[in-house]
Amino acid sequence: MTVYVFGHRNPDTDAICSALAYANLLQQTSRPDAVAACCGPPNQRTEFALRKAKISTPKMFMDVRPEIANVCKRNRITAFDDEVFFEVYKRLQEHNLRAMPVLSRQDELVGILSLLDLLELVFHADDHDSIAARTVKSSLDKVCTALGGEFQHPIETDRREELMVMVGAMSSERFTERLHKFSADRLMVVSGDRPTIQLPALEHGVRCLVVTGGYSLSPGLLHLAAANGVTVLTSPHDTATTVLRIKSARSIESAINSNFLAISSKQLVEEARRSVDRAPQFMFPVLDDAGKLFGVLSKSDLLNPPKTQIILVDHNELAQAVPGAEEAEILEVLDHHRLGGSLRSAQPIRFINEPVGSTCTLVAKQFRANGVLPSPGIALCMASGIISDTLYLRSPTTTDVDREVLDWLRGLVNVNLDDFARDFFEIGSALRTCSPDQVVQEDCKEFTEHGHRFSISQIEEIGFDLFWKRKDELQTALDHLAARRGLDFSALMVTDIASNGSLLLMSCEPAGWEDISYPRIDRHLYELAGVVSRKKQLLPLFARLLEP
Repeated sequence: MTVYVFGHRNPDTDAICSALAYANLLQQTSRPDAVAACCGPPNQRTEFALRKAKISTPKMFMDVRPEIANVCKRNRITAFDDEVFFEVYKRLQEHNLRAMPVLSRQDELVGILSLLDLLELVFHADDHDSIAARTVKSSLDKVCTALGGEFQHPIETDRREELMVMVGAMSSERFTERLHKFSADRLMVVSGDRPTIQLPALEHGVRCLVVTGGYSLSPGLLHLAAANGVTVLTSPHDTATTVLRIKSARSIESAINSNFLAISSKQLVEEARRSVDRAPQFMFPVLDDAGKLFGVLSKSDLLNPPKTQIILVDHNELAQAVPGAEEAEILEVLDHHRLGGSLRSAQPIRFINEPVGSTCTLVAKQFRANGVLPSPGIALCMASGIISDTLYLRSPTTTDVDREVLDWLRGLVNVNLDDFARDFFEIGSALRTCSPDQVVQEDCKEFTEHGHRFSISQIEEIGFDLFWKRKDELQTALDHLAARRGLDFSALMVTDIASNGSLLLMSCEPAGWEDISYPRIDRHLYELAGVVSRKKQLLPLFARLLEP
C-alpha cells in the first residue's frame, strides 16, 4: 500500500523539499512504495530549486479521504451482451460471484446481470407463455457448444436468431399436425432415434434437427436434410437433458438490468456509502472519468475501507495538514515546530520533533543515520529547504545542527550554494508576481491560541518598496481570507531578507493587542525590527498577547 509523504498546506520550500527528500530515503530503505505529495502548488522559489536539482514536483492531492478507486475491486470479471446463459453462468460460478457488469463488444457498460436474473432466464422465463418459454435467442454454434454435440450437417451456424424448440415426444401424426402450425425457418426439432419424427421435420425444412441420445441421422435422412437445407446436430444427452441445455444457450440480453446505479471511481467513500446503502443491487459498476468500467464495488467493500497512509513533514497540526488527514492513518511525523492541534493516533507512531531551523535538516540527519548518501539532486533539494527556512543561516531559528548539516550537503551538491542562495532569494517575489489573494495565502498556516483561531502568512522580499505600493489591496485580501475561513483575524508577515526585519499587516487586532511592544506605523500595520521567524518569534508573541 502506498504511503504518501506530505508537507503542510500552502507549502513553502522546506515543506516540499523535505517531503521529496524523505520519500526518497524511504524508497531506499523501508518503504519502496513511498510517494512525495503536496496539497498546494509550489511557489516560484521552490520551482527554481527543483529545476536546479532536476527533481519533479510532488504529486498533488487536495484531499486524502479514501475514494472508491481505493476500495473497489479492479479485476474485471464481466459478461458481454451477446453471450448466452451457460457462458456467463460458468463464469459466475468460477469466480463465486452473485452479479457482474455487462459490456458491449465496444467496451461500453450496458447493464448488470445478477445470478438470480440469469437463472430466471432458463428456469422460469415466460412460464405463462408457452411459445415464449420454448423460444431460444441464440446461434446454432452456441447451442452446439452447450450440448457438447457435433454438427452432421451445418448451415450458417454462427447466425444469431430466434429458435422455437419443439420436442418430438408424441405420435408422428400429432407431431406432423403441430409442425405445420409454425414457420419452418424458426423451428428446432429435438428427437431421439425416431425416423417417424425426423422425416416429417426434414420434409418441412425446419431450421435445425437435434438428434439426442448420441445417435446420428441415417445416410438417407442426412441426404434429405442437405436437400432441404436443414442443419443437423447430434447431442450426447437424452432428450430431457438436451432441451434443458438448449435453453442454457439463450442469450442473456433479456436478463440484463439496464436500470442500475454506477459509482464514479473519484467519489469519496463516505459520499458513495449513502447511495449504495439504499440501492437493492449486489454489485455496483465503478466508472472512470471517461465513463469506462474501472472496477466493481460491493456493499461489504465499504464496511471497513482501508485508510490512506500518510507521513507528515514540516508540521504536526491537523489544521495545517492535507484535508482528510484526520481520517487517514498517520505513520510518522518529522517536524521542527511547536506541538499543537489535535493530532491523534490509534497506534504508537514515530514522532521526531527537534528545535532546528528546517525540517530538511532533520531529513538529512535521517540519511546520515541510515548510512545513505543522497544524490546531488536530493542533496540540493534539502539544502534549498534549509536555505529557505533559515534565510541562509541568518534567521534566529538557525542552530549549529543546521550549519553543520548544510556544510555536509555543500560537499554533495553540484552547484555553488552561495550563488544558488542569492539567485533563490532574488527569484519569485510574491508581491511582484501574485494577486493579493495569492500573496496572503502563500505559506499560510492556521493556529489556535487561547480560544482564538487565526492565520499567519509569511513572504520574503528584498526591501519593502513593493509592499507599500500594494498595502491597501493586501489589507482587503486579508479581510476576505479571515471571513472566508471563519477566523478571528489573519496576519501577513512580510520579511525583508536584506535588513532581517519584518512588517506585520493584520486584518484586525483582537483584544489585548495594545500590549504589543512593537511600533504601530499605520492602521493594522506594525514594524517588527529583527523579527524574521514566524515559528520562534511571531507565534510566541501572538500567544502572549492573546493570553487572557
